[in-house]
Amino acid sequence: MSKSSPLILALDTSDLATAHSWIESTRESIGVYKLGLEFFCTFGAKGVEEIIAQHHVEIFLDLKLHDIPHTVSGATRAVSHLKPRFLTVHASGGSAMIASAVESAPATDITAVTILTSLSDDDVKNIGYADNALRSAAQLARLAVHAGARAIVCSPFEIEAIRNSVGDEPIIITPGVRPADSQASDDQVRVMTPAQALSRGANYVVIGRPITSLWSQGPLAMKDKAAQILAESI
Repeated sequence: MSKSSPLILALDTSDLATAHSWIESTRESIGVYKLGLEFFCTFGAKGVEEIIAQHHVEIFLDLKLHDIPHTVSGATRAVSHLKPRFLTVHASGGSAMIASAVESAPATDITAVTILTSLSDDDVKNIGYADNALRSAAQLARLAVHAGARAIVCSPFEIEAIRNSVGDEPIIITPGVRPADSQASDDQVRVMTPAQALSRGANYVVIGRPITSLWSQGPLAMKDKAAQILAESI
């Protein structure tokens, strides 16, 4: 694992052997590995433990917890022994919910998700937010940091507004990035290149399919693509 890399690789797979192979193929260029709902619902805490024990990598546990404070506190406590580097909750769950997660996992950077990158401004309006995605994300980020969150997830288009809102200390993690040579945005609506997102103030960028889709071409193809994206990002 590259400790200086700003790249987080999303291990979006329901096959544990594949997840192990992806890590081995990319670890020279990746800083953190993201395990999301698909992985966790398939393999649970034992799968996360196996990944950490075998590869000694930092984990971004992307569960996007969103419930009443008592329930989120219990769920956070239930995974706190895994000591993930990052654990996501929805900022829209409110201050008390975020604070309960922070209290239940003091060794983890509770990471507040603002507005999903799959949502357009029209989607945000239809959901019922009073402001557009940018202003709503900045407000949610302020709320989350005041409640104790140490990291924020936002679209690359909200990075500058959020950085101005919360200061230099909170970590900003940005999905919705695609390499310059990518032909598709997949299910992301608001996208930039990794270099653009990092230049705007993000600390990490999350990338998945532009790298993992090359698995069918073999480990070397994935390794080379990860190295290429890292080189273009720093």
